[in-house]
Amino acid sequence: MKTTTIIRRCLAGAIGLPLLAAVPACGGPSAGTPAAQQAAPANSARSQPRNSATTPAPSATATGRSAKPTPSASAPEQADPFGSAADEYVDDRTGTVTAAVYDVTTGQTWSFGSSRPQAEASVVKLNILEALYARHGAGSGGLSASDTSLAREMMEDSDNDAATTLWDEAGGPSQIASFDTSAGLTHTEPSSCVQCPGFPWPGWGLSTTTPTDQLALLRELIKPSTLLTGTQRNSALQLMENVAPSQRWGVSGGVPATATVALKDGWLPLNSSNTDWQINSVGWVSGRGRDYLMAVFSTGNPSEQYGIDTINQLGALVWQHLG
Repeated sequence: MKTTTIIRRCLAGAIGLPLLAAVPACGGPSAGTPAAQQAAPANSARSQPRNSATTPAPSATATGRSAKPTPSASAPEQADPFGSAADEYVDDRTGTVTAAVYDVTTGQTWSFGSSRPQAEASVVKLNILEALYARHGAGSGGLSASDTSLAREMMEDSDNDAATTLWDEAGGPSQIASFDTSAGLTHTEPSSCVQCPGFPWPGWGLSTTTPTDQLALLRELIKPSTLLTGTQRNSALQLMENVAPSQRWGVSGGVPATATVALKDGWLPLNSSNTDWQINSVGWVSGRGRDYLMAVFSTGNPSEQYGIDTINQLGALVWQHLG
């Protein structure tokens, strides 16, 4: 079932429980308290109705990238890139999946699955980077040589220590929230703590968002912006295009190597036994006649790889259906 509406969904915060087992160092902290689990209910795979909306497409992208055509008012509406295949696939999977896609050329937006909040994990590092750039102004990203190096470690290697330092440099939750408001992220909520009681991982990973809010954040990188300069946008995209090979999954699922993919992924266990995983991916895909932004979040996965497989398949379906 489909309805036409303006897409602008967001979500609220969460706090995590201690993890007793070993966790990959760069995936981001977990969100396992009852509050977090209510925000992102696990073990419920059936999707909710999808929505389609048209958002004005950008007339240009970051420095060094080609301009994007602005769609005419009479441009035909595209078919839903998730389609029935996504419904059927997710219905057979464990977990709760939510996703959204924005076609840069036509300005259309589609959403899939539950609109309820999910924790960001390391996906929040893109938010940290953009807020940091905006706070430090123009120039070569406006950053010191040290912060430039930390930004590379945070984005390309998903380094948590670098992210904690830059979270503070960006002004912490209040300044990041202010940036989010300016960028149109109406319900994204940065975590209020970095060292959260009873929680062993950096608390910035407990920040929460929705895929449609992440599309708004991504659009800041591929259109002229009053918040970021062209140099800053280009720098962010270059970092996202050069993430470690082991972290290239999700929105890049099924995308051929000849296409350009700029992405940031996040992964974290929601319980101490590592049987309930949050797996996220956001990014930009361009090539072979396609040009789109995608964000996908999945919680309640019985293992890390299971969640990666789920969102890889959704990435592949979107690539296929937008062609």
